[in-house]
Amino acid sequence: MSPRRSYDQYCSAARALDVVGDRWTLLIVRELLAGPRRYTDLHADLPGVSTDVLASRLKDMERDGVTTRRRLPPPAAAYVYELTARGRELLPVVQALGRWGEPELGERRPTDAVRAHWFALPLLRALDGEGLVEVRLGEGDFHLYAGAEDGPVYGDGPAPREPDARLVLDAGTCTALARGELSLVDAVRAGRVTVTGDGALAKGLQDA
Repeated sequence: MSPRRSYDQYCSAARALDVVGDRWTLLIVRELLAGPRRYTDLHADLPGVSTDVLASRLKDMERDGVTTRRRLPPPAAAYVYELTARGRELLPVVQALGRWGEPELGERRPTDAVRAHWFALPLLRALDGEGLVEVRLGEGDFHLYAGAEDGPVYGDGPAPREPDARLVLDAGTCTALARGELSLVDAVRAGRVTVTGDGALAKGLQDA
C-alpha cells in the first residue's frame, strides 16, 4: 500500500482531499452508495479504470476508513466492498458535486460510457419525500431509497419489494433532469414521466 500523499496544509478541505481527492475515489464512492459491491462489479461499472488503480484506490480507502471489505457467507463466498458510516457521509458531497457539474454535461460524446444507475443520484436530488422508488428506463431499471439515513441509497434492477412510487421515463428526460434543464414535477406534468403507486411519494408527484 502506497503512503498517503498529502497537501501538507492545515486546512480541513485540504485534509479531505488528502483522503478523497485522488482520481476515481469519489466515483468509487458513487458506486458504493448502491451498497456492497464485488471488485468485478465495480470494475465493470467504472469503465476506464485499470485493475491496478482500482485495487490501489480500494486499499487506500479501506486504510482511511472510507470503505471496508468483508467476505460473503457461502454459497457466494466472495469479497465485497462497502462504505463505512464515515464513507456514507460523502453522499451530500457527491450530490453537491453532481449539481455543480450539471452545466458540464452538454451533449453525450461518442466516447462517453453510460449506465442506467448513473441517473440515480440526480433523480434522488429531484425527489421530495421518503420511500422506495423504482425507475424504469429503456437502458435498464434501478431503484432509489429516498430519504434513507443509512444503508444503500440506490440499487440496480427492480425494487426488492413493492415500491412507494414507480417512475417510467426515457433517457432523454433523465438527461434533461440531470442537466438541470427540467424539474421532476414539470416532467410529470408534461407527460414525460409516468408515475404509478400508492405511496405518498407517488401521490405527491401525481398531485403536483
